[in-house]
Amino acid sequence: MKLRLTLACWDYDRTRALADGSVRADGIELNYLALPVEETFFRMMRGREFDVSEMSLSSYTASLDAEEPPFIAIPVFPSRFFRHSCVFVSAKSGVRRPEELKGKRVGMPEYQMTAPVWIRGILSDEHGVKVTDYEHLWGGEEEPGRIDKLKVDLPPSIRIRSIGATQTLSQMIADGELDAMVTARAPSSFQSKPDAVKRLFADYVAVERDYYRRTKIFPIMHTVVIRRELYAAHPWVAQSLYKAFVAAKARAMEHYRQSAALPAMLPWLTAHLEEARREMGEDWWPYGLEANRHVLETFLRYHHEQGLSKQRRKPEDLFARETLASFKI
Repeated sequence: MKLRLTLACWDYDRTRALADGSVRADGIELNYLALPVEETFFRMMRGREFDVSEMSLSSYTASLDAEEPPFIAIPVFPSRFFRHSCVFVSAKSGVRRPEELKGKRVGMPEYQMTAPVWIRGILSDEHGVKVTDYEHLWGGEEEPGRIDKLKVDLPPSIRIRSIGATQTLSQMIADGELDAMVTARAPSSFQSKPDAVKRLFADYVAVERDYYRRTKIFPIMHTVVIRRELYAAHPWVAQSLYKAFVAAKARAMEHYRQSAALPAMLPWLTAHLEEARREMGEDWWPYGLEANRHVLETFLRYHHEQGLSKQRRKPEDLFARETLASFKI
C-alpha cells in the first residue's frame, strides 16, 4: 500500500506533473493542494497542517534553530526570483540611488521573508548599504494587522518596529510615511499611484542580467520541506519526493522546447527561452545541492548577517542526507 501524503504548493509549471498525476513519486500517493504561497507558509509554520509543503527558504532556515526543528528540506526550489524589481521608493523620499537608503525608513511585510533577506544582502554587497544603516518597519502590505508567522530575536543594532494597527505598507509608501519598501509583491499603490511610488531600479532587467553575469546567482526563494516526524518514520520519502520533483521539472522543460505552438501566453516566449539558455545554460533552474552551493552559501551568509540565524550554516545542514548523493550505474 502506498503512503498517502498531502503536499501544499502553488500551481507552478515545474510541479504541474505532480498535481495532475503524470509524474508519481515512488511509493507515495500524493494529494496536491494548489494554494497561494502566503497561505501555505502560514498554515505550515503555525499549524504543521501538511505532510510536505513549499516553504520560504528563510523561514525554514530560521526554524532549524529550534530545540526540535519541525521540518527537513529536500534540495528542490520551486521559486527563484531576481529581486531588484522589488525595491520600491516613495517619490517624496528623494531616494534615487541605493546608497541614499542610509538613514531611511524601509518597510517590508515580514523581516524574515526570503525576498527582503536577498534584497538586504544585495544592497549590502553591491552598494554598501548595511542592514544596520536604516530603520525596518513591518506590517500588512495591503491589509492591516498582518501577523508575523515566525518570531525572530534580532540583535539591538537592527532597528525594527511594526507599523500601526490600521496602517498598510502600500498606503504608507504612497503617502511618504515610508521612504522605501522591499517585498515579494508589488504594492497596489505602484499601479494606482504611479507618480507617488517608483521602482528604485527602473531598468531592473538590465541590472539583474548584469548581476547574474557577475555573480552567477539566481536567487532561491522557496524550498520543499517534510514534517520531521514523517521523515524520521519513513526516511525513503525524501529521495522519492526529490526524484519526483526533478522529473516534473523535466516535463516542464521539455514542454517549453516544443516550438510548433506557444505553451504560454507570452508572444516572445521563444526569444525568452533562447536568452535564458544563452545567459544561464541549458538548466537555468537547477535542483540539487552542488549546482546551487554558491547561491545557498550566499543566502546563508546573508541570513546570519541579518540576525536571523544563530549560527552560519552550511548548505549541507539544510537537506535530508538521502538527497545529497545518488547511485550510479
